[in-house]
Amino acid sequence: MRSSRLLSILLLLQTRRQLTARELAEELEVSLRTIYRDVEALAAAGVPVYADQGRAGGYRLVEGYRTRLTGLTEQEAAALFLVGMPGPAAALGLTAETSAAELKLLAALAPDQRDRAGRLKNRFHLDLPAWYQDAENSQHLSAVADAVLHDRRIKVLYRRWEAPREVERVLEPYGLVLKNGAWYVVAATGNGMRTYRVASILELTSTEEEFERPADFDLAGFWQERLADFDQTRFTAEAVVRVSAGLAGRMHDVSFPVLVKAVAAAEPADDGTVTVTVPIESIGNAAAAFCRFGNALEVLDPPELRAELVKLGRTLVTLYDS
Repeated sequence: MRSSRLLSILLLLQTRRQLTARELAEELEVSLRTIYRDVEALAAAGVPVYADQGRAGGYRLVEGYRTRLTGLTEQEAAALFLVGMPGPAAALGLTAETSAAELKLLAALAPDQRDRAGRLKNRFHLDLPAWYQDAENSQHLSAVADAVLHDRRIKVLYRRWEAPREVERVLEPYGLVLKNGAWYVVAATGNGMRTYRVASILELTSTEEEFERPADFDLAGFWQERLADFDQTRFTAEAVVRVSAGLAGRMHDVSFPVLVKAVAAAEPADDGTVTVTVPIESIGNAAAAFCRFGNALEVLDPPELRAELVKLGRTLVTLYDS
């Protein structure tokens, strides 16, 4: 523990030029007395560290001195792809490793490169969840991540959307994917490769059973194929709709990708309205999606969808007119 802290002090002084004992104590969450003893130990070991006295003083390294003790641990290396992503790092239980990896990376850079890295860190921020949505709280995420990293099987009780709702599965987790604030685990099962939403795991039991992960498995490639297949299978029909001139003029504010894309590619009529064909998942899903536009969008076809909207409208009138 102390050797790790001594290395951290050394790297902090190398990356930040000068730090007071109090700043070091706060950074490492130890007492001032501990910092004093650690700095003395570094000096005794031959590290050229000295203290500038006065109000603007602090500990410094001799100009030009650079340590090469910047080797990354296995967990820190695993956390590298999360540097600059504190939310996902915390969710996976890798906050400390991410901070340590970032510090070691900065220490390995030349001063001008370090300054540029600092500017990038302070000027760009990644916020993954979509607007009006919170990141999912996945209580079993860290256990899933541990199984992914160590190629171990897990037993889960999973809640799905179709009956039976709760099912038991034995998973061989190949990887984790974060999309719009939701974590998904890509896993092999007795029925081939599947994708499971981590937040829908109700219970999880870790095992010591290891599995052999194919050396050529490409997580990013599999996910892209999965997304393409999903888009092809989720749309089961089409609807013809007429969009009012007003709605067509504010498509940039509409969160309905297939409608926005169709309107952008269509030619408006003389009155400004746009008639387009859009793919739909189901009659019920499309009715719920289209009714939010009120009379700014009219469904022309199919008749079943028009009938479903009439039914939905009458239900709302009965509810609120009473």
